[in-house]
Amino acid sequence: MGIAIEAINLTKIYKSGTKALDNFSLVVPEKQIFSILGRNGAGKTTFTKIVSTILKATGGEAYVLGFNVENEEKEIRKRISVVPQEGRPFSLQTPLEHVFMYLVSRGWSILDSRRKALEVLDMLDMKAYKDTICGNLSGGLRQRVMLAMSIATEPELLLLDEPTIGLDPIARAGMWGIIQKLKSMGTSIFLTTHYMEEAEMLSDNVAIIDQGKKIVEGPVGEIKSKINASTTILIIGSVDLEELQNYGKIVKAGSTLRLFTDEKTSKEVVSKLLSEKEGISFSVRPISLEDVFIYLVGEVID
Repeated sequence: MGIAIEAINLTKIYKSGTKALDNFSLVVPEKQIFSILGRNGAGKTTFTKIVSTILKATGGEAYVLGFNVENEEKEIRKRISVVPQEGRPFSLQTPLEHVFMYLVSRGWSILDSRRKALEVLDMLDMKAYKDTICGNLSGGLRQRVMLAMSIATEPELLLLDEPTIGLDPIARAGMWGIIQKLKSMGTSIFLTTHYMEEAEMLSDNVAIIDQGKKIVEGPVGEIKSKINASTTILIIGSVDLEELQNYGKIVKAGSTLRLFTDEKTSKEVVSKLLSEKEGISFSVRPISLEDVFIYLVGEVID
């Protein structure tokens, strides 16, 4: 399997002095869905802009489909498409007009552009809306217009920067289905998100980034095993931390405590919490990718 993206000690320092990427290295295989996870400001968008040749790095190297982002931008741009986080379609143009004009601007003929635009809109279940101005479409449908423009050129690599931000759960699930379909067609997909369940549902591999540094990278199952626990108990309220530590590892994120333990022990903890004074709320569930993220970047209580 080839390599879609390779970054070697990539660094980006903005004029303000902010270090968005700090010796960041990453290998993204071809024909997979690879997600990079992190909270806002972690460096996800900066990395995406560098590998899509929109932004210059301060140091290090990056290659996309074998081409150097520093001096082979034209070759890269022929082969990739990007759906930026801040991208929005024009309100007074229709989906068909957007995709058609984008293809023409990329050098496609008039006939081929119209044919391909209709084909892509049909694939994304947008045929019924092809002649509706985008200002009258829902947020989820407008996001599909941006995706339609990007995939119409049949890119080898599709970079999606927070593609479902602001969408309702139903629209988000619809977008997930589209992304999985694109992967089945052989497209390499690089996805940035802070929705952990999104990455867990879609990804072959993930990397977690915080403050410009890579914390961990690998298949979802392998990363989840790093907690060495099978069950999470989320607790809100005043509890005896010293006693609770006897049951497993505790991590604090905001006002919520997460106790990582095993299924058998969790039953004992639940029994104890139920007998505690009022004002404590909790839930129990299997370990998720979100738990791993909190475990790695949250405040661990020793």
